[in-house]
Parts: sequence; structure tokens; C-alpha cells
Amino acid sequence: MEWSTACLDWEERLCAGNPIIPPPIFPDKADQALAIFKELRVVDLPGKPTFGECSEQWVFDFVAAIFGGYDGETGKQLIREYFLLISKKNSKSTIAAGIMLTALILCFREEEEHLILAPTKEVADNSFKPAAGMIRVDDRLSAIFHIQDHVRTITHRVTRNSLKVVAADTDTVSGKKSGRVLIDEHWVFGKRANASGMFMEATGGQVSREEGWVIYLTTQSEEPPAGVFKEKLQYYRDVRDGKIDDPKSLGVIYEFPEAMIKAKGYLDPANFYITNPNMGRSVSAEWLADNLKKNQAKTDGSFQQFLAKHLNVEIGMNLRSDRWAGADFWEGAAESGLTLDALLDRCEVAVVGIDGGGLDDLLGLAVLGRESETRRWLLWAHAWAHEIVLKRRLEIAPRLQDFAAAGELTLVERPGQDVAAVADIVCRVRDAGRLPEKQGIGVDGAGITDVIDELVAREFTTDDIVAISQGWKLNGAIKTTERKVAGGELVHGGQALMAWCVGNARTVQSGNAISITKQASGTGKIDPLMAAFDAVTLMAHNPMPNGKSFWDN
Repeated sequence: MEWSTACLDWEERLCAGNPIIPPPIFPDKADQALAIFKELRVVDLPGKPTFGECSEQWVFDFVAAIFGGYDGETGKQLIREYFLLISKKNSKSTIAAGIMLTALILCFREEEEHLILAPTKEVADNSFKPAAGMIRVDDRLSAIFHIQDHVRTITHRVTRNSLKVVAADTDTVSGKKSGRVLIDEHWVFGKRANASGMFMEATGGQVSREEGWVIYLTTQSEEPPAGVFKEKLQYYRDVRDGKIDDPKSLGVIYEFPEAMIKAKGYLDPANFYITNPNMGRSVSAEWLADNLKKNQAKTDGSFQQFLAKHLNVEIGMNLRSDRWAGADFWEGAAESGLTLDALLDRCEVAVVGIDGGGLDDLLGLAVLGRESETRRWLLWAHAWAHEIVLKRRLEIAPRLQDFAAAGELTLVERPGQDVAAVADIVCRVRDAGRLPEKQGIGVDGAGITDVIDELVAREFTTDDIVAISQGWKLNGAIKTTERKVAGGELVHGGQALMAWCVGNARTVQSGNAISITKQASGTGKIDPLMAAFDAVTLMAHNPMPNGKSFWDN
């Protein structure tokens, strides 16, 4: 049997209000499950209506796709993973409760555990309470199931099958043998360094259960996607777009088409329905329009959070009120495919900035070149980190691993490997004939002794290396960079690492000057950005290509 979970025309379908969920493989199994699901009551709505009375068609389509993926003859679940990305307040957790309770009712095994894994106790309660309410309001279900609120467990009195809701921040998931697993608010797990191991423990029981499945439910992240969430989101986009052929995985992603994102069509209330299929039921169009107006002028991050949560707009950078002014223009200055080799080919001269390097810090390097024909500045950056930072900075470990996978950051096992790699790149710039005759390497004024020693060993001299003063004295470079970025005179390679660093940067007013420091930026790393400012300081002096004089230009 052949089937596909791709949806190549999803943009047209969403805009037209048509379904993006494929029909069930086995309609009879889907109908059986829907008959149960539609009878479950939603107790927190006035009148306690059933799902059949209060749900939109997309809900039934999703339930049908899950239970209709089971082949009754072979006992195998043909679609094993489901991913639903939907805006906040579209009854995601309540629907999750209904799906898992339906699975519990239909389960043919005995002593089988069904699991809802939530990142926090509050999120866990959002799924457990509706499920318990569906049972308490129905005398037939109350006679069949026993509810234990204190451990968030519902157990079948005869078969001993159970539904357990686990909070990852308080409960353990080790040793679980769950046949069917639902993971709620997947985006939150993207912040956790141990999420992959946790999921492996939670889903390990499916090795011996061919009828099992996993459902990932989530809203968009209020920060740039990271970790396991970023990985899954991109994977299911590729499955949906036909780039990856995986009929055992189904992604249902309610997001705006790329053209609409570029045109900022998500700001038009007439388009809110695209990511809110429950519009008019659990979602109020008037409320969304009102809150868009209230948050649009805010600069504390509330607007970005509103877009992410209620319109599923992916946040590219973390923009706050004390952000660096250049952050507003950073994404617009990206040129995809601008590699170091491309920079060296296109530029007549290039300088290098270096910053950071502590054991639990990043060592950042930036190469800034002046393009031969246009005289625009082209920027490329890279960073290194010791593996120990993944243990000491758990809150940013998933992001660092993402950058490493993208080739924008290198994790090293021991000190010295990063320093040697930095010197190798500086030598590449010199050997390409792009480094100026003097003052081509800028480093933090406090000094990076190991880096300087390595450069001296590579035949660089004190004429080549310049100590760049930091703090308020870097004000000129900061202002120059933001003006160049805003004016289209500085172009970068669109690296996610640099976007993250730019989003982390916090400004501090120092008299008439501003400064950007690691202390003000908190746990977020900014070393490659600081390296870029060091390079800008040197480029602002209009260096000449090695061997050329001013008159040659």
C-alpha cells in the first residue's frame, strides 16, 4: 500500500480555507475512533458540549488521520509520528486530552500505559484536567475509569490500561513503556539540553508495540527556534514540501506562506484565520485585532511574542527595548551564500576581529572585507567553544549544538584547538593577499594572550595586531556598524549564530555614548558580534590592500 503525507499545495489550501490534512488510510478505523471522540464532552465550555458539537472540521480530520493510520489486519500503525503546529488558544491541549482518552478507550492490550509528556506541571494540568472532566461528566465513563488527581493518572478498572500525564520538570520519564505518547508544547523542550534523551526514554516502549504512535503538539516558539523543536519543525516542513519522502510521518503546520511573511500580511486581521483554524469558536478575531494594536508599538518583546503565539510567525531575532539599534536592520542585510571564500574572492582588503575565549565562553572571530567594485563591507564570522560549556550553560546548550550542526560554531575538546583554528583562518586571509600591511588584526584590549602567542608563532608582528579598547570607547564602531547595516553598506552571510548574538546584545548608556558589554547581555553570548566591532574599528581607518598605496586607489 502506498500513501503520501506531503502537501505540496499547502499555501493555496490554507489561504483558501481548505483542509491540509490528508484523508485517513483506513476510513473504517477513523470512523470508529471519531464516533467515540465526538461523544466526549468539553466541560469548560458553556453547556458542556461534545467535541462533535463544538469542533471545526480540521479537528475531525486530525483525529481521523491518527486513528485511521492503523491497519487492523496486520496490527501495525502505518503513520507513526504526527506533528501539529497551531496558534495559541485553538484548543490544542483539550483536543490532546480527547485524543488520548479515545486511544485509552480503544486500547486492546492490558496493563498498557498511554503517556502525555508536558514540559511543566502547569502544561500537564492543561491536558489532565480536561480528560478527567470528560470522564466525570459521563456516567458510563465514570463507571469504567478510576481518576487519581494527585498523580495525574486515569486507569481502566478492568484492563488496568492507563493514561498518565507527566510533567518533565517534576516527574521522571525513565523506564516508560508507553505505546502511545503525546508530547505537548514541544517548543519548550527545544530549550532543554536533555530533551532528546527524555524523548528516547518516553517513546522507548514502542520498540515492541507496532500499533504505537507519537504526537507532537506545539505553538511557535517565542524565541528563535532551537534544539529538538527546531529540528522537528524543519523536518516536518520538508516532509510537507515533498523534500523528504517519509510516509510514516505527518506534519500539520498552520503557518503563513513565505510571500505573505515577507509582505507582512500577517498584520492584516483578514488573514488571521490562516493560523487559527478555530476562528469564531475558541479564538476571537476581535480580540486578536485589538491585541495586535496594543502590542504593535511595544519594544519590550511583547509584539514578537504576540506574533509567535497567536499568529505562528517564526521569530528570527530576540528584539527587546534595550536592543542594539542595528538589530532592527540585521536580517535585511543578509546575503545568503556569503562564505569566507566568497568574501576573499570579492574583496580587495579584509581585516580580522577576535574576541572572547574563556572555558565557558565563546571565542569569536569576524572577517570584514571591502568589496572591490562596490566598496561595501562584507562580514563573515565563526565561533569556537569548549565542550564543557554545554554542561555549564545548559540554557544555551541546544542553540550551540544547532550552530555546530550548521557549521557556524566548532566545539573543541581541549584548550588550544580553538586558538590554532583562529590562527589558521587569519593565515588564510593573509595568504590570499587580503590582509593589510599593518593593523589588520583587532583583539579585545584586555588581550587574549594565547591567541596573540599563536599569531606571533605564525610570523605576525605587533604591527599586525591592534588592541581595541572596549566599553564606551567602542561607541564609534557600534554606531558605524549600525549605520552601515541600516544603509545597506554592510552585508553579512545571514548566519544564525550572528543573528543570535545580535539579538542578545544589550546597550548601556554611558554619558553621550553607548556600550555593549557581556555583563549587560547576561547569559546570551555576543563574542562574535564584539569581534565584528573590533574589525569595524580597523576597517573604518580605510586600510589599503597589502602592497598598495593610497595613490594606487
